[in-house]
Amino acid sequence: MQVLVRDNNVDQALRVLKKKMQREGVFREMKRRAAYEKPSERRVREQADAVRRARKLARKQAQREGLIAKPKPRVRG
Repeated sequence: MQVLVRDNNVDQALRVLKKKMQREGVFREMKRRAAYEKPSERRVREQADAVRRARKLARKQAQREGLIAKPKPRVRG
């Protein structure tokens, strides 16, 4: 993973790095590896993750096809 620092602005580069790490699930992975996970718990977690991903993809597909309404855009103030 690479982040460029422009004009010696390290704070902005750190924000970008943290956002990238969050998006790629690095923090979740570090938290998961902090303690031992039983194989049965691992199987259950991975199955739940797969179901979550499949539902998300199905929801996005349905939104593209117009079967369900798209979420309202957030207004930043």
